[in-house]
Amino acid sequence: MKKLFKNIFGVFTDEGFMHVIENVEVIVSKVLSVLMVLVILVAIGDLGAFLIKELFDTPYGKFNTTLFKIFGLFLNILIALEILENITAYLRKHVFQVELVIVTSLIAVARKIIILDLEKVTGIDIIGLGIAILALSISYLIIRSSNSHKSH
Repeated sequence: MKKLFKNIFGVFTDEGFMHVIENVEVIVSKVLSVLMVLVILVAIGDLGAFLIKELFDTPYGKFNTTLFKIFGLFLNILIALEILENITAYLRKHVFQVELVIVTSLIAVARKIIILDLEKVTGIDIIGLGIAILALSISYLIIRSSNSHKSH
């Protein structure tokens, strides 16, 4: 009886509460991992179906515009893989790896630039994307150099 009482009310101690929170974080991370794998598999299926349809239905000379859509779909899958890597890295070390988050962000901005329709965007949009890339690149360099100094 004393052990049951201790287990039930142990949650109300700081240590017990933190243990419960860590368990919830792990469960949420695992659920997110499984869902992200599902998203990646569906995205691969979507890409395959799109490729087959476009390869046989696209008239001659129009494949260039389709190619940008294909690149966008490929990069979507790469972004999803990076997000999955972020989640699994968290599960392994219980720490968010800022470098992975920045790399994922760089891929997302690169995807945006690759599929950008220059006829539909304003100059300020392009400047904004340029600033985002510059800021992310500088952040990446700072984090990378910081990590390399820690390992030496």
